[in-house]
Amino acid sequence: MWVGTWDSVGRIVIVGPLVYLSLVLLLRVSGKRTLSKLNAFDLVVTVALGSTLSTAILSKDTPLTDALVALAVLVALQLSLTWLSVRFAAIRDLVRAEPRMLVYQGVLLKSALRGERLTEDEVLQAIRRQGMGALARVHAAVLETDGRISVIAASDDAQSSALPGAGHSRPGDEPPA
Repeated sequence: MWVGTWDSVGRIVIVGPLVYLSLVLLLRVSGKRTLSKLNAFDLVVTVALGSTLSTAILSKDTPLTDALVALAVLVALQLSLTWLSVRFAAIRDLVRAEPRMLVYQGVLLKSALRGERLTEDEVLQAIRRQGMGALARVHAAVLETDGRISVIAASDDAQSSALPGAGHSRPGDEPPA
């Protein structure tokens, strides 16, 4: 069907902006963290909010109040989870992955690549994206909790104080001697 009824079009024109503005206000009140992509749980909330927004706009079977309550519940759950994870290490460990060292002093840590299901090519691509053409120029490459790969140049070795959080916590991840 190419065109719905004028009632359905009118509902979208009225409900769409109301739900959208409500979501924007909820996100503004809840803070920047609600839509961050720091970990898998943040991504799940982002996708769920998008799905709820879409359903609210397109489904004539979903009353506006139900959609607004659903959005508010998702935002409240995200706020609660982040509040708990900031205050309790056990919750933080459950919710957030740890960064993982992939390259140390120019050497690929193969067990880390296998453990994170990454190929050498993917790591090398991230290194090239940082403007480095040689693996030997890399002091460290770290898979961050949001899935990005951070690269620290060998010349920045003295400035590597950000590495302790990306330690070699798993067997076989020890840097070469």
